[in-house]
Formats: sequence, structure tokens, C-alpha cells
Amino acid sequence: MICTCRLGRRAFLASACGGLLTASAFVGEASATADPDLASFVKDMPKLELHLHIEGTLEPEMKFRLAKRNNITLPEPDVEAIYKSYGAIHDLQSFLTIFYAGQDVLRQRQDFYDLCYAYLQRASRENVVYVEMSFDPQAHVARGVAFADVVNGLGRAQDDARRDFGIESALIMCFERERSEQSAMEMLHAALPFRNRIIGVGLDSNETNNPPIKFQDVFRKARAEGFRLTMHCDIDQLDTHEHIRQAIDVIKVDRIDHGGNVLERPDLVRRARAHDLTFTVCPVASGWLRKEHAQPVSVVRGMIDAGLKASINSDDPAYMHNNYTIGSTMQAVGDAHLTKADLIALSRNSIMGAWTSDPVRDRQIRQLDAFARSRGV
Repeated sequence: MICTCRLGRRAFLASACGGLLTASAFVGEASATADPDLASFVKDMPKLELHLHIEGTLEPEMKFRLAKRNNITLPEPDVEAIYKSYGAIHDLQSFLTIFYAGQDVLRQRQDFYDLCYAYLQRASRENVVYVEMSFDPQAHVARGVAFADVVNGLGRAQDDARRDFGIESALIMCFERERSEQSAMEMLHAALPFRNRIIGVGLDSNETNNPPIKFQDVFRKARAEGFRLTMHCDIDQLDTHEHIRQAIDVIKVDRIDHGGNVLERPDLVRRARAHDLTFTVCPVASGWLRKEHAQPVSVVRGMIDAGLKASINSDDPAYMHNNYTIGSTMQAVGDAHLTKADLIALSRNSIMGAWTSDPVRDRQIRQLDAFARSRGV
């Protein structure tokens, strides 16, 4: 039973947000579902990942092993200490500090192969059928790793995982916002010979004073070269509403990564719907709006209620309590009170928002529809 005084407060907050955040968006965090079959449903459902940073799958055991391979002395003496360091993450900047320090162990082509193959093997066990993996080449190149070694190491792992597990995948190259536009343009030129592997470009890392328009020329060039476009608009960052507006109106992205603050601006919601944008929501990392809200707002539920195309993704799961695709989806189930029909609709959003071919998309839709029918949805 919901206390009527709390419901009234939710209704007031929904009205204050332009009527787009319905009362159902203000749900209890990690609330339990009443349907005991949902966990099995999530496990068996064919799933896609559109927002997965391959460097963010660096498990402590692999980090320790690669450090030994490359004669790198870590600040942590053992695997258990690495796990504890991951537990120190409490905001975006603390995450980025640990995340970029972890990348230092990736020094040769085989390292990228091992990282990618291990992730795709795990994803296939979770019945993930297709992944678009982001990678951040600038930090690797700055350490002296050849761009070709990064892409070819990842690419060989993709090929072997497709052969061994039947999982399909593609790469998205991300630019780091705190680096210069010139650096991003250099990476774009380096990527041109690898367009068979890299299907899109994105923008991630520290958003403070690094708006999308800083990279306007790079993204214009990328579009002209045939790449698809996305960029991060993380939760509650400085000037986040303006960043979302620039992403939609100036950069003209195909997708937005995270983007939950769109719910606070009716004009941005209308723009996003008009452009048929898919939002790659990561429930563990950015599933709630908290700043300036008397109660936390579920991003997934809010987007469903606002008629936006949300998809469920895991972001950097090794750094987020090992919440890979199933864990991230179950987080959304509890947070947003998702039904089986909601889960099918969200998975359909992922399929329609993925940058794949029509035959692959049609096959994935048929696979999802067959699963839904088998479960009576």
C-alpha cells in the first residue's frame, strides 16, 4: 500500500517537472518484484548491449595477471586489494581516476585480445546476442600502444568469440572530453582504415567544461566518413541540459548514452522523441535522478512513461559490483517495477537502436518475438 501523503508529494513533483515524470517514476530504490519468474525471464531473454566500455570489464584477476605479463608494479599488492580499490568509487571523478589507472596494464595486442575475449565469453553465457563495445584509444596511444594493436587485438577476439560462442559485436571509438579536439581528430583519421570494425564514434569522460560543441568539427567529419554518432550526457553533470540540447540539435547524434536529465526538460523530451533517439541507460551507474529532487526518480521508468526509447546496459560492470547485463537488468526491474512486457519493449528498443544491418535486426526481432510468445507475453 502506498501512503497517500507520499503519492501526493510524487504527483506534485511530477507536475513541477512539466508533467513528464509521472508518479510511477518515483519508486523505491532496488524494490523487490512480486513476480518470482522475472529472474528466469531476464536470464533467458535474448539481450543486446549498446553501452559497454570494454576497458570497464577489466576484472581484478585479469588486471593483476596483465600487470605481471607487462612487468608493471601495481599500487595494490594482490587481487583482494584491487577489489577494495574498486569499492572506493563514489562519483564520476573517483571512477575515472581508478578506471584510467587500470588501463595502464593494457600494453600489447594480446592484452586487448584477452580482455575482449573474456568479456564476450561471459556475455554469451548471459544470453547476450549482440554487443556494441566502446573503447578509448587516446589513453592507450599516449602510453605508446599502437592504434592498430588496440583495434586488431579487439577485432581478433571478436572474430574468435563469434566462432566459439555465436555472439556478434562491433566497436565504437570514444573520444575523451578533457583532451583536445585536435587529439580527437587524429584518432578519427587513425580509425579510417578500420571502418570494417569501428561502426561509430562517441564522447565520454569528464564532462565539466567540455561541451559537445567542443568536438563539433570532429563529429561532422565522422558523420561524413560514414560513422554513427553517440555521446555521453551523464547524470547531474554541469550544464547537462545544454549538453543534451547540443547533442541533439548541433551534433545531431543517433543515440545518447545515459541522458537521464532529459526528463527534467519537456522541450528536450519533445526533441528526443522527434528525432527517435535511443537512450542507453545504465541502471547501476546512472539509474536515478537525485539532484534537486525531493525523492529519487527512476530514469528507466521515467523514460518509459515519457515515451522515450530507453535501453538497458551495463556500462563498466567490473567496476560496478560485477553487474553485467543480467545484473543491470535486474537492477532496473527492481528500481522501475518492470513487467515482462516492459522488458520485451526495452529489448526491442535496443534492437531498433543498434547500428547493425537490416537482416541482422530482422533476425533479432524474430528471435525476441519468439521468446515473448514462448513466455506468454
